[in-house]
Amino acid sequence: MIPEISFVLDGSIVTIDFTKPSSRGPTTTVLNYLRSLPGHKGVKEGCAEGDCGACTVVLGELVGNKSIRYKSADSCLLFLPMIHGRQLITVENLKDPSGELHPVQSAMVESSGSQCGFCTPGIVMSLFSLYKSTDHPTRLQIDDALTGNLCRCTGYKPIIEAAAHACVHKGLDHLSRDYSRIVGLLKSIPQAPIHIKTKLQSYFKPTSLSAVFSHRRQHPDAVIVSGATDVALRVTKKHELIPEIIDLSDIAELKAITNTATTLTIGAGVTLTEAMPRIEHDFPALYKMLSVFGSQQIRNLATFGGNLGSASPIGDALPVLMAYGAKVVLKRPNGKRDVSLDDYFLGYRKTARAANELITAIVIPKLKNGAAVRSYKISKRKDLDISTLSGGFRLDAKNSGTVKNIVLAYGGMAERTKRATTAEQFLVGKQWNRQTVERAMPLIDKDFTPISDARAGAEFRKVAARNLLLKFWTDTVMNE
Repeated sequence: MIPEISFVLDGSIVTIDFTKPSSRGPTTTVLNYLRSLPGHKGVKEGCAEGDCGACTVVLGELVGNKSIRYKSADSCLLFLPMIHGRQLITVENLKDPSGELHPVQSAMVESSGSQCGFCTPGIVMSLFSLYKSTDHPTRLQIDDALTGNLCRCTGYKPIIEAAAHACVHKGLDHLSRDYSRIVGLLKSIPQAPIHIKTKLQSYFKPTSLSAVFSHRRQHPDAVIVSGATDVALRVTKKHELIPEIIDLSDIAELKAITNTATTLTIGAGVTLTEAMPRIEHDFPALYKMLSVFGSQQIRNLATFGGNLGSASPIGDALPVLMAYGAKVVLKRPNGKRDVSLDDYFLGYRKTARAANELITAIVIPKLKNGAAVRSYKISKRKDLDISTLSGGFRLDAKNSGTVKNIVLAYGGMAERTKRATTAEQFLVGKQWNRQTVERAMPLIDKDFTPISDARAGAEFRKVAARNLLLKFWTDTVMNE
């Protein structure tokens, strides 16, 4: 185990030894670290919760031994140990050493894509990530790349034009000329378990599940991190000092995706971005929901394990996973068990996972017999917004049009993701028609007592929940 982290910044390896006196701790964010340096003031703090994109950086990580994959991330949600073994790229690194601007920077200038300039560095970094990963992007890909960046004055039209104009060079730039050297630097960084201990904190980043269980026995109160898009807010918004953390981001056992004829098993450490291409064909309703899950920067960090572990009552993916009949794989030192999502959520951020268990995967059964699944999200804006209300619905109907089985799972209607069992029971055995559905709609109220908050009132949630059932009926009938 090593008590320090190393990463590549400005073309060189940077090592931070947390055992030495410093103002930095293991939960210091990459944003605050960069802002403390004299030459990296381009990164900005707008919201400190992954909602504005002003702090966007790009991480380069090794894939195999010869290539680097680039992905954008909100530096306000990254703890320093999370970038160990990676290349950290900021807007200051984009300019060619000769002084020539990077193609995405030039395109922004030429299209007048910047006014006040506060959000511009983050936007440029999102465009740089797109530049390095997608040649000749579609309008949809450009829009998705910019979803996590708020522009308050220029508007997106010139920025979108800049992206379309710049991203046509197959990712080639001055960084490409230094590619082999950076690969060598990344390969030279030891990939050993990290254990950082300071006077106030302990941060453990293991490389195996056995090490997690061993450490967990000694530190039962340690906070488990798998992506940190939720846990990081405890630091950035609540200014909380978390005494003990176990970071699962370097465990290869949690990053496998297994596809069989009947199921898709996704490791708890797989990010949403990594999973989406594997989901699109067999689970389109889940893919649709993930497409409006946060932003690209968030999806590059967020994992299925983290989403299930936090058990938020408004977690976007949870209702549709319930509709698909997904199961959570819970592993303990001496065995494992599969728990249906119907039985997994017990209360507000309370689950069936025991203290000695870890979420290692989620198993999603593939549809059969013509079942229909749909996902819906109601929010104040389409992208990068928390759900006011979400739904994941499934219909299994006989050839006669009779409801054989139905799942109506809702988020944002209770203290947990929950099914409208009264309405479900009413619908089973009846004809799937508008008259029956309209009779079932008021029954949804019997299983929920929603609250009023900043996003919506309780009555709005009730009406919207009923109307989503009618929309589901309309969607299934229209696609017959």
